[in-house]
Amino acid sequence: MVGQNVVSIGGKPWMVGREIEEVLNEMEKEYKYPLKYVEWFEALKKGKLLGLKCEDCGRVTCPPFSVCQKCGSKKLKPIELNGKGEIMTFTVIHTAPEGFNPPYIVCYVKMSEGPWIPGRLDLNVEAAEKEGIKLLGRKVELKGGAILPGDRHTGNVERVVPLFKLAE
Repeated sequence: MVGQNVVSIGGKPWMVGREIEEVLNEMEKEYKYPLKYVEWFEALKKGKLLGLKCEDCGRVTCPPFSVCQKCGSKKLKPIELNGKGEIMTFTVIHTAPEGFNPPYIVCYVKMSEGPWIPGRLDLNVEAAEKEGIKLLGRKVELKGGAILPGDRHTGNVERVVPLFKLAE
């Protein structure tokens, strides 16, 4: 390796300039993700909300990360969340990016298991505004996954986000 740029990642020498696919393939061999995003998206489409529970500290993470967001542990176990939570903050989108039909509501929901997750609220915005419906602190339940269209920023790849409804 004389004359080549070498960096150390995780105590192993890695050559700068290697093909990204080669590096990613090697990383995949070293660490098996307990829950991949594609699995998370597919579960949402079926009305299930998956997360990861840290076996060291007990924290629940959702959407999936490769390490615990509290203690950094890689000992994560996939779990199904119950889909119930409370609206902590929200905004009404009146001017939307291409491919979206305004108005719609984007919210952060504190799930009963602990994590705050972003999602959409399935609610007729105009009717809610007329009736003066209060949303902060309201209980919600997972309805399923809202499929968002791909655009030039995502390489035309559709995405799925949690879709919530007001609890009865």
